[in-house]
Amino acid sequence: MKIGVYGGAFNPPHLGHITAARAVSGLLELDKLLIIPTGHPPHKTLPPGSPAAGQRLEMTRLAAEQAGLGDRVEVLDLELRREGNSYTADTLAWLREQYPEDELWLLMGTDMFLTLQAWRDPERIFALAGVAAFGRTEADTEELFSVQRDYLCRAYPQARIFTLSIPGVVDVSSTELRDLLAKGEGGTLLAPAVYGYILREKLYGTAADLKNLPLEQLRPVALSCLNHRRIPHVLGTEQEAVRLAEHWGADTDRARRAALLHDCTKKLDLPEQLALAERFHVPLDEMERREIKLLHAKTGAGIAEAVFGADEETANAIRWHTTGRGNMTLLEKVIYLADYVEPTRDFPGVEKLRRTCYEDLDAGLLLGLEMTIGEMEARGAPIHPKTLEARDALKGQR
Repeated sequence: MKIGVYGGAFNPPHLGHITAARAVSGLLELDKLLIIPTGHPPHKTLPPGSPAAGQRLEMTRLAAEQAGLGDRVEVLDLELRREGNSYTADTLAWLREQYPEDELWLLMGTDMFLTLQAWRDPERIFALAGVAAFGRTEADTEELFSVQRDYLCRAYPQARIFTLSIPGVVDVSSTELRDLLAKGEGGTLLAPAVYGYILREKLYGTAADLKNLPLEQLRPVALSCLNHRRIPHVLGTEQEAVRLAEHWGADTDRARRAALLHDCTKKLDLPEQLALAERFHVPLDEMERREIKLLHAKTGAGIAEAVFGADEETANAIRWHTTGRGNMTLLEKVIYLADYVEPTRDFPGVEKLRRTCYEDLDAGLLLGLEMTIGEMEARGAPIHPKTLEARDALKGQR
């Protein structure tokens, strides 16, 4: 197996890091990419006010998820857990123990490559891994690369060196980006979920008012709360919610906000969900305390109100998007169905349900509830009383 090792402060990780990681992985035909945020880099001090180690780790994880490499990319906290300075030779030695039969390649940008001989134990580094250095364009880097390649190969005969150019890599340094973020700029140079995390945690001098976020900031903040596999679903729900709201005359702004936040606690486990419910005084019944699929709607509504300033109508649309309830409001129906039929959904009967939603909203809601009840009965799973209540209320109206 061929494994890439990509280290850096990632303070913050930006689109340049992501595009470089993706391009190098493809060109080297890597089977696995390990991204490792540095703990205490020996060659420089992290600037004052830098995020905590755990925050840099989370940003790096969010960025790595956007690299399009799926399970082939992994973010390690190896150096963040290590006391003292983080030396690449020590990291590679540890990785060699973990992957004794595999081929390691150390990835780095131009500046790092041009100073490699000054690192601690460069001979050990070359003995443990090949070096793959990347630059932005052939014109910018090849002249420098060729001189350095020749020098390193003479000084370290065992060295395996591969240099490549990656046109189109975002040309920004983390230092420049930190300055832009402090001015309220630079969001487009980050993966949306990373930018949202920065806003949510108020990093790098950002000072977003979470209770009054404009939609262009609420969207990345909401995405930063999700498992990356859920992002297409949430964006699809937003798209479908707006279409349904426009079709049936619901408030489109509330529909967008409810759709973006409806799964904001979905990735949390049961103890975390219960802790949130206690913290934000979210009332729960016994079934909701046991069933995480039901619980996330209630904690999501609590977070939407307490953290993001959602009004009661928007919060209720989130609160009832899983079970439904009797006599649902127009917005509640829109969010329940948008979650059910958004474009990434694919299950038997979904096309019929989609058509019905735009022909008769209540008929679509009743059909969706009956499909849910039928599925639960077939699995022998308990059905929440509010779901039965919602179905019976609609039947009584017809």
